[in-house]
Amino acid sequence: MQKPIVLFILLLTNISCIGQQKNTDSEGIIVAAAQTDLYLPLLSEKKVALLANHSSLVGDTHLVDLLLENGVTITKVLAPEHGFRGDKSDGVDIKDSKDEKTGIQIISIYGDNKFIPEKLINDVDVLIFDIQDVGVRFYTYITAMHYAMEACAKTGTKFIVLDRPNPNGMYVDGPILDPKMKSYIGVHPIPVVHGLTVGELATMINGEGWLSIGKCELTVIPVKNYTHATTYSLPVKPSPNLPNDQAIKLYPSLALFEGTVVSVGRGTQQPFTIIGHPEFAELKYTFTPQSIPGMSVNPPLEGKKCYGYDLSYINFKPQFTLKYLLEFYAMSDEKDKFFKDYFNKLIGNTTTMQQIKDGLSERDIKATWAGKLATYKKMRKKYLLYKDFE
Repeated sequence: MQKPIVLFILLLTNISCIGQQKNTDSEGIIVAAAQTDLYLPLLSEKKVALLANHSSLVGDTHLVDLLLENGVTITKVLAPEHGFRGDKSDGVDIKDSKDEKTGIQIISIYGDNKFIPEKLINDVDVLIFDIQDVGVRFYTYITAMHYAMEACAKTGTKFIVLDRPNPNGMYVDGPILDPKMKSYIGVHPIPVVHGLTVGELATMINGEGWLSIGKCELTVIPVKNYTHATTYSLPVKPSPNLPNDQAIKLYPSLALFEGTVVSVGRGTQQPFTIIGHPEFAELKYTFTPQSIPGMSVNPPLEGKKCYGYDLSYINFKPQFTLKYLLEFYAMSDEKDKFFKDYFNKLIGNTTTMQQIKDGLSERDIKATWAGKLATYKKMRKKYLLYKDFE
């Protein structure tokens, strides 16, 4: 297999723009998919498949439409969790279908094909990955990318990543995944907040030999005018329950509550910005989860009044914190029922839960993963395609 290809000319252009890049939204950012002159030549007379969803946009135009307009032969689209339209609830198996507009076959890889069997791509020359990620280990789009890379390595299919900014890419934190805890919500030995774009992570996966067989033939088309110090506001919500910038910032920390009895607001219009449980009646903020089709079907604590916090308006700087988790555990009268086994999969180890039960402070808990985190940070620098936040 060839070594990963990165368009370094564009990268030098990115670096020259760093001094000017201080935007607080998407202004000035040019995602890879918009830079057709850099990748359309790679698709000429090729049979192409896409791993894409609703976030695969160039302005208001979907990548599928853009490629078809430019004469690219698209044979199929692979759709990850939440589906091609991004309107399926978390964890729901998604069936194969056809795109109503183009008639292109859409194959779900969040169901029977989660691990992307070779037969899905052995009849294509190029597989393109273009999905907006949020920079968190247990967000499953990067798992889908991993298994797509494995399939490409086995079949010799070229793999192209059209890179996009990481809205949580300005810091790195959390414990490194224990290999014993590997699952679909945690495949790589990386921290909870890994500080990489999907393109950088793809080069790391190849470079560190994390595929089960060799390497895939990888090309990364970088984002223009992006650095890891850039604040990026997503033009569309990346999944049904991450509706805004605040939810995306809070997601790394609040998602850990999914491994507890506490609600993170699924079944409301404020998921991942509110937290609560019926037990905490001393807290003033209340909400009652309800089933919302296309967003949260049968959410935890459905129909039960929950007491907790509304964090949607707080000034929450980008960070990974155990603060709220420790506070709610301390308040709970039924500590033996507070955690679910799923918590260990989310945090990526079997020690953090016990440390919380033993009464360790956040500072003391973070100290226990500091050594491996420092090693990861050093390794991460080898794969950066953009100027770092430090």
